[in-house]
Amino acid sequence: MIVSCALVLLTSSAHAEIDGHGPDAWRVTGVSAGDVLNARMGPGTTYPVIETFAPNERNMQQITCVPFYTAAHYIAMTQAQLDALPPRWCLMRNASMSKAGWVAQRYITPEGEATDIAPNATSAQPERDPYAAAADIDPVAQAQDLVREIYERQFQSESGGLPSAFEPSVARNYFTDDIVAWLASGNVGAHPLYGAQDFDGVIGEPMPDPDQPMFRGMITINVDFTNFGQRQRAVYFLRADTTKQNSPLRIFRVEHEGWSYP
Repeated sequence: MIVSCALVLLTSSAHAEIDGHGPDAWRVTGVSAGDVLNARMGPGTTYPVIETFAPNERNMQQITCVPFYTAAHYIAMTQAQLDALPPRWCLMRNASMSKAGWVAQRYITPEGEATDIAPNATSAQPERDPYAAAADIDPVAQAQDLVREIYERQFQSESGGLPSAFEPSVARNYFTDDIVAWLASGNVGAHPLYGAQDFDGVIGEPMPDPDQPMFRGMITINVDFTNFGQRQRAVYFLRADTTKQNSPLRIFRVEHEGWSYP
């Protein structure tokens, strides 16, 4: 039954891209309160963030999605072809049409879908963690996204007042509980990203370790940066956190020249 409903929804959405009909409005899903959904310049995390949508953003309009396919294309594809498709991204705009950008499709859903499925529900179901394991997502790429998001949040917190990734209520989305407790202790000292009180430099793209991106479930992501002219590297170690529902990826250690945590 679930598969059938998903197919109906997917074919309806595909028709919407061809003839302009289908769900009239969409909403953000799977984003924690106090967090935001990043909207990017293009369909992928390599594009810069140009806007953000609130976790309770409603009545959004879907302009198009990629990979693009119609209902006929979808039905004609084999399961292997469907499985080989990359994660889908959609160009969305808010109700007032004042902002638009590309977002990962897993963070949007048609308005009214939840009430249609469970009209008598009395309590909300837990939102899916964006870094939980999924069959169609490469865990190394997922870890790369998580680390990149920390740096983007840092930029947004400094420029727009968004809570930092190191505030305990937000940090639990990125770090294991022992690091969150350390951040909450107030004994952090130097900045957890730069290992210094001040920063004046350039940050490189988070990249999987070229020699050993993943070993026995541990993923290593390197971030090269310069601070006051000094070239440095921060190394992030991630693994599935089995203490949390669906075992999402979390950073359990960070190492840098001369400092590390926890």
